[in-house]
Amino acid sequence: MAASSSRVMLGPLVAAIDQGTSSTRFLVFNAKTAELLSHHQVEINQSFPKEGWVEEDPKEILQSVYECMERTCEKLTQLNVDISNIKGKTHTPHTEYTHTNASSYYRLYEYVAVLCWLCAVWLDLRTQSTVERLINKTPGRNKNHLKHKTGLPISTYFSAVKLRWLMDNVDEVAEAVLTHRAMFGTVDSWLIWCLTGGKSGGVHCTDVTNASRTMLFNIHTLDWDPELCKYFDIPMEILPKVRSSSEIYGLMKSGCLSGIPISGCLGDQSAALVGQMCFQEGQAKNTYGTGCFLLRNTGAKGSVAIAGAVVRWLKDNLGIIQTSTELEKLAASVGTSYGCYFVPAFSGLYAPYWEPSARGIICGLTQFTNKSHLAFAALEAVCFQTREILDAMNQDSGIPLTQLQVDGGMTSNRLLMQLQADILCIPVVKPSMPETTALGAAMAAGAAEGVSVWSLRPEDLSEVTSEKFEPQINPEGKGHVKHCYLISILAVPICLDTVKSLDTSSFLGFYLFLLFSTF
Repeated sequence: MAASSSRVMLGPLVAAIDQGTSSTRFLVFNAKTAELLSHHQVEINQSFPKEGWVEEDPKEILQSVYECMERTCEKLTQLNVDISNIKGKTHTPHTEYTHTNASSYYRLYEYVAVLCWLCAVWLDLRTQSTVERLINKTPGRNKNHLKHKTGLPISTYFSAVKLRWLMDNVDEVAEAVLTHRAMFGTVDSWLIWCLTGGKSGGVHCTDVTNASRTMLFNIHTLDWDPELCKYFDIPMEILPKVRSSSEIYGLMKSGCLSGIPISGCLGDQSAALVGQMCFQEGQAKNTYGTGCFLLRNTGAKGSVAIAGAVVRWLKDNLGIIQTSTELEKLAASVGTSYGCYFVPAFSGLYAPYWEPSARGIICGLTQFTNKSHLAFAALEAVCFQTREILDAMNQDSGIPLTQLQVDGGMTSNRLLMQLQADILCIPVVKPSMPETTALGAAMAAGAAEGVSVWSLRPEDLSEVTSEKFEPQINPEGKGHVKHCYLISILAVPICLDTVKSLDTSSFLGFYLFLLFSTF
């Protein structure tokens, strides 16, 4: 028999579904070596029907999951890898995605598809009026009124306000909730429900990491909170059951992996923290995807709405670049923004400001400014926003971070990584295997009771090879960092209501103060 016809036995394999804002991926790892064996990726379409609205189709997301699984299994078969060795499968969605579902799913689907809260909800701003109404009923109009239970400010970013908006604005959803035909959850619960049978006995559950980003979850009791649900007027019975991040939830009911247990579920940033082996208190990682998400092993998380999305904006909206790889070349060709600063607050400012009404600005333009300077300013913007979050975390914890571990698609941009080290004034460490989000989810699935093919004991974990970017600029010479921080703050009052309430002369004076106080 020819060697090519024999199947390769690699020991137990674990698969991960990485469902993100811009794409779905399916990846298969060797549980003994943590080696990535094969993967497939499908991009997800986004639509922007109105200013501030971001929509995706839930049926397209589900179909992309099946397509990625089928194609990855085909690739493994071509490599003579026996897919029957896949012992577990896991989900790692973006934690703030939201969906609604109902027992009469197909009748409600047209409304859910149009509203599409399950994909890009964290970028969508249509719930701003809902947020304002909720804040107005708190003592002192305090957006942190629920923070003692949720750890979160009241913001358009999180899931509870999305469901509240749906119930207030879509009669069919409101009726389904009242007649006990509706279910609600983040995108992980949607996928688990569909993959385990859907209307035919699908399991409606989520894990603690995804539940913690809904504003309905008590981070102290680790369960849905009756008072929080009452505050948003959301019935608890429509919520998924909260389970651990590593256990068997159910079995795949269809597709090439039918019968395989779904045994892990982690929000993407928590999964990346596990994949980066940040098991020691105080360790932190930053994921550079559509947004930028810094998570520290103390429970602290900071979110930047626009990171990789600024690349897409420069490509699709301005036509400055044709591919994302061109951005690094353009920026490197000048090596400076030449005083141009870019605050891409397309969906407001997230941590540490939490100001959804802020809008983006580009300032410091001269006749000399060209697209290369703007490209450099875009990369700097990602780094500056990360620095703001890290400063806030350092202040809260009282323990300055000594190095930052990084992952995500944008980390392939070496100029960005060096800029980040320079602006943070600490080393930036990039693993040689960039798929740490999927790896962390696979580790959780493989370690689940009843699967037990992946040991999480420190002595059994594979050594992670990495590349370190050391700061190359004297920290004392970082006046331009402070400059950009203050310009970022300027973006906060740039909203219609605030500008109307300001005296023109005082606003100009504020702007001039920001500029001159940085030199």
